Amino acid sequence: MMTLLVLAVLFVAFANGANDNFKGVATLFGSGAAGYAKALGYATLATLAGSAAAMLLGGALARSFSGKGLVPDFLANDCHFLIAVAGAAALADLLATRLGMPVSTTHALVGGLTGAGLAAAGSGVHWAALAKTLVYPLLLSPLVAILLTLLFYPLFRGARRWLGIERETCLCVGHTIEAVDVGPSGAAVLRSTGVALGLGELSSCRSRYSGTVLGVSAQHILDRLHVLSAGAVSAARGLNDTPKIVALLLASAPLLASTSSYAAVALVIAVGGLLAARRVAETMSHRITRMNDGQAFSANLATALLVTAASGLGMPVSTTHVSVGAIFGIGLVNGEARWASILQILLAWVTTLPVAAALAAALYLLLTRLA
Repeated sequence: MMTLLVLAVLFVAFANGANDNFKGVATLFGSGAAGYAKALGYATLATLAGSAAAMLLGGALARSFSGKGLVPDFLANDCHFLIAVAGAAALADLLATRLGMPVSTTHALVGGLTGAGLAAAGSGVHWAALAKTLVYPLLLSPLVAILLTLLFYPLFRGARRWLGIERETCLCVGHTIEAVDVGPSGAAVLRSTGVALGLGELSSCRSRYSGTVLGVSAQHILDRLHVLSAGAVSAARGLNDTPKIVALLLASAPLLASTSSYAAVALVIAVGGLLAARRVAETMSHRITRMNDGQAFSANLATALLVTAASGLGMPVSTTHVSVGAIFGIGLVNGEARWASILQILLAWVTTLPVAAALAAALYLLLTRLA
């Protein structure tokens, strides 16, 4: 059973990487600052760095998800229970990934704990502790992310205008950047020559910032800040998620919840992202809202600050809920939120917990009958 538990934990890690790894860099891909492969490679390295930091800083999160205090102690130490929780969370995550829906592994684990706990102990589940420790942070974090984004972007936009930095539309061909003037009718011409752009050329245009800050190009500064913020989000995700997965080994096999376990989970998370992140990447980057570089940076900064702070406090917030919430906030700011996609994502969030709970209950009953 111990071998099966280890395999189940690695299964969760793979599913987590597939659904979550791209979320930190979705704004890079969505704003056109980086292509898919480059963004994914960067996310993988930054997530690995966060997972390495979790070896030193992730103890509180690991204890939160060990099941201690949420279900009777005999369950928190039971391999059947932990395998059911892990297997259900992984299956729920992979189903959502197949559909291109960014969901929360944290939410799936909560569902697994709840479902397997009900199947095994019935009224023995400690609902108050579950709500205080896990559910409340999950529900509140996307709302806080939206509010932070709604705060940050107007502040940055005001600072940009105060510094005299203007936003302009440009056509980028290789290393050549040509300013474009767009008329009220939507017709676009190159500023330097007056040549009209066709539809294909217009689709290649990007918004950029003109002007300098302390003699340095404003766009160059923003590009670097955007990349750094995306790395910070990915590292915060590795810091927040890795201990939650390792926690499944903590109660029944504390010797396995060691540095080697963190390293194995981190590597499998990376593999999951490299092999299966594309569908969720498209949803996060292009289906929620359009965004320019400044908006994307604001969303990333809100996400990185919130997830890092929560990790330091041992609060199991969902990086998914935070990052998607921040991008929702951008859609509210720029008026380009794509509500059909947003509603689909919200539906996926609502159904993740009960689906994972049902799967965990079924897996627990099956495992105990087979044992």
